[in-house]
Amino acid sequence: MSPHHQDLLHITHVSKRSGLSTATLRFYEVQGLIRPAGRSGGKRTYHRHVLRRLAFIAAAQRVGLSLAEIGDVLAPMPTDHAPTPADWRRISDPWKQRVDDAMVRLQKLRTSLDDCIGCGCLSMKTCSILNPDDEAAAEGTGPRWLR
Repeated sequence: MSPHHQDLLHITHVSKRSGLSTATLRFYEVQGLIRPAGRSGGKRTYHRHVLRRLAFIAAAQRVGLSLAEIGDVLAPMPTDHAPTPADWRRISDPWKQRVDDAMVRLQKLRTSLDDCIGCGCLSMKTCSILNPDDEAAAEGTGPRWLR
C-alpha cells in the first residue's frame, strides 16, 4: 500500500471519525464544502485532512454561520490540505463581533425575562421579547406577528 493510499479514508470511516452521517458528507460535497479523493472498493474516499476541514465547518456553524457563508469562506482556500491555524485566525477574527453581538442579544433577552413574569402577554406593545422596541407598531395597529 502506497503512503498516498494510506492517507485515504473511506466515507464510512470519515463518518465515524467526524460524527457526521454519510448523507451529510455527500451533501457537503454537493455544497462544495468538501471534495472526495475518488473511489476505492466502490466507496467514496477522502484525504485524511478532510477531517480538519469538517472540524472547521463545525466550528463555523457553532459561531452561527450558515453553510453558504462557510462555503464563501472556504472557497478561496485550497482543498488539498487542511485549514491551518493561521487560516483559522484570519477567518475567525470577524466572527468575534458576531459572537459579541449574540452575547448582547442574549443578555437583553435574559434581562427582559424579569419584565415578562406575570405579564401574560397581554401587552404586545411593551413586550420586550416578542416585540422589542415596539417594532410591530410600524406595521399598523392590532396584532401583527409572533416570532
